[in-house]
Parts: sequence; C-alpha cells; structure tokens
Amino acid sequence: MAPRKGIGKEARRAELGKAVERALMARGLEGLRLRDIAEAAGVTPAAVLYYGDLDALVHDTYRQAIERYSQEREQAADHFDDARDKLRACIDKGVATGPDDTLTRLLFEYWPRCLRDARAAALDSALTERQIAVYSAILVLGQAQGHFVLQDPPRLLAASFVAMEDGHQMEILAGRRTRTEVITALRAYARAVTGHDLAEHP
Repeated sequence: MAPRKGIGKEARRAELGKAVERALMARGLEGLRLRDIAEAAGVTPAAVLYYGDLDALVHDTYRQAIERYSQEREQAADHFDDARDKLRACIDKGVATGPDDTLTRLLFEYWPRCLRDARAAALDSALTERQIAVYSAILVLGQAQGHFVLQDPPRLLAASFVAMEDGHQMEILAGRRTRTEVITALRAYARAVTGHDLAEHP
C-alpha cells in the first residue's frame, strides 16, 4: 500500500480502508493487529504505516463508516416528499440486514472504545445527533402535512427512535432478532407516537 505509480493517493487510501474493514470483521477491534490489516491489504506492515498507526487507521475507518451510514439514510428519506414515506424509508434504511451487515457491525465494533476515548465518543455523539436530526425533521414535516399527531416534542421522539434502533441492532447482529421483527417493532412505536399506521399508506 506504499506509493505506486499509476494509482492516486485517495485510491490507495480507499483500498486500505477496505482492508481495515475486512480485518475488523475477521478479528474484532480488541484483537486487531497492524499485521492483520497488512495481510488483508496484501502488503507489509511498514507499507500500512505509511498511512498512519493502528489507532489512526481504525478511527478513520469508523469516521468513514459513520458518514456512509448517515448519507445512505438521509438520501433514502430525501427521495420522498410525503413524511409518511420518509419515515418508512428512514426506519427501513437504518435497520441492519442481518448479523453479517458489515456497515452496522463496523459501527458497533467501535462503540466500546467510546467509553475510554474522547475522540471516539465525539464521533459517536455526532452520529447519534445526525440520526436524531433526520427523524426529528420527518416528524415535524409530518405534523405540518397533517399526517402525524405527535404525542411529545419531535426531538424527544426522535431520540427515542434512535435509542430503540441501537438496542434492536445489537439483537440483529447477535442473531437473536430478525430485521423484519425490528422493523415491525419500530413501526409499532411510530404508530403509537404519531397516530399513523405506516402500513396503511402504500
């Protein structure tokens, strides 16, 4: 992964990011070693160090995972004008597909570090706030469109949506609940706090 002719720095960094992801999925964060990333990338540990030490590489991978997760959800919701469709898309896009959902696993692999690392905690807080903002905007819009009758302030409800998701995601990643079960649970909560059944609006 050291400089090579014909390949740009950003492309090489992207390749390395994928290698970090593969190594994290195989060994987990606590057992991860620099040589695991090097093996996943097909280079020497010295070549990996050209782009930073282990902590820096993992931190950058986590940051990129947050950005991808957030953008995918925001884009899914932005595809619609009707708040009911936005809420359905927001829920659907945010729930892991199963235990092997790489993007969601990356986010949860890194989470324990937030308890000890201020930089990691700041990233995690930014992720949470970004997800709350998406939900809150949809709830406000739904109220303005006359579709939702909110039982509490939008931000409070949005924060509860995100907290429920986080708890349910762990169950999916552990193989104890299915994606369908979690989506059903979140839609039930949506019905309780908005007065609208998402299943009724095609």
